[in-house]
Amino acid sequence: MAAPSDAPSRGPIAWIIAACARHPGVTLLLVAASAAWGVWSVRNVPLDAIPDLSDVQVIVYTEWQGRSADLVEDQITYPISSKLLAAPGVRAVRGQSFFGLSFVYAIFDDGTDLYWARSRVLEYLSGVQSQLPSGVVPILGPDATGVGWVFEYALVDRSGALDLAELRSLQDWNLRYALASIPGVAEVASLGGWVRQYQILLDPTRLAALGISLGEVIDAVRASNEDSGGRVLELAGHEYVVRGRGYVTSPDDLRKIALRAGDGAPVTVGDVGTVAFGPDMRRGVAELGGEGEVVGGIVVMRSGQNALAVIDAVKARIAELAPSLPAGVEIVPVYDRSELIRAATDTLRRALVEELAIVSLVVFLFLLHARSALIPILTIPVGVLLAFIPMLQRCSRSSRCSSRTSPPT
Repeated sequence: MAAPSDAPSRGPIAWIIAACARHPGVTLLLVAASAAWGVWSVRNVPLDAIPDLSDVQVIVYTEWQGRSADLVEDQITYPISSKLLAAPGVRAVRGQSFFGLSFVYAIFDDGTDLYWARSRVLEYLSGVQSQLPSGVVPILGPDATGVGWVFEYALVDRSGALDLAELRSLQDWNLRYALASIPGVAEVASLGGWVRQYQILLDPTRLAALGISLGEVIDAVRASNEDSGGRVLELAGHEYVVRGRGYVTSPDDLRKIALRAGDGAPVTVGDVGTVAFGPDMRRGVAELGGEGEVVGGIVVMRSGQNALAVIDAVKARIAELAPSLPAGVEIVPVYDRSELIRAATDTLRRALVEELAIVSLVVFLFLLHARSALIPILTIPVGVLLAFIPMLQRCSRSSRCSSRTSPPT
């Protein structure tokens, strides 16, 4: 019978320590490589000061102007909600009906890829389209989460040369598209001001005297605001394209639309009403610092993007657009999450430095050995850097932190 060994059996940790002691060069090389990998992970991990704890949800937005909330509920919200209940991975469906608006929230199981969920919702919406009222088309909300609101700005005219309608047009047709093209931006929502539109104010007395109904005016205006195609004529060796130009470009074009033939002269829209530019109906206003109404924009970040990088790109694009704005018009940031993100990272950096100083001082005071005090100074930063490696790998596999912007194949 063999005598028991006096040396206790070593565990895996003891074996690793012994291996590192036998091969110090290899150990230092592995630590340096791991630290470099950690530095690269720190530079590439998405940064945000607000943890994204929202559910994986897809918002279906439907507009049906002029209808009451109960009618919207019966004709739109209920058919869409009941259809989405059968979608795979759906945990809950919530619907809200307002005057002329319907919102349906499809909430999926945790861990579901957001773009896969959006594809499933689109498939089921195609099956419910026939049950909706004519002309009603559901629209998916942006591929963002509840914390995607990262930047907001106001468009202010200090000179007073532009009114709210002109500022809103500048926002809708220039700034919004310039900022929406930035990688990582899901949507740029406009708010405040007045949306400029053509308005026809009909006189009921004239309509009744001429025997013209409101439907006839609507059909005539709709039919006149379009181009018509012709054909190609060959004359003297040249081809001439024949077409009808019918798009409305001014209020005079609407005034000249013929409704019917009268006694020797056509009856036009200008004969039964007044045509002018006017503001669209709005449900809210935007105000800045008690100085009056302004026009603003909200930048919504795409799900899983680096909030700090997106905000910096938005501010760089705004700086590029500033010289091209009309005289007296400026873009005033009113919400910038990058300040909170940088403050959070500065707090982490300051806490790490304080921890290094305190731990090293305590070790030196108790051991009175300078080389022992260097151990926490070297190991604590390396440990923090190594913690970012699995964090980045987790983000690269998660749909919330993925950098791809297209649905998976």
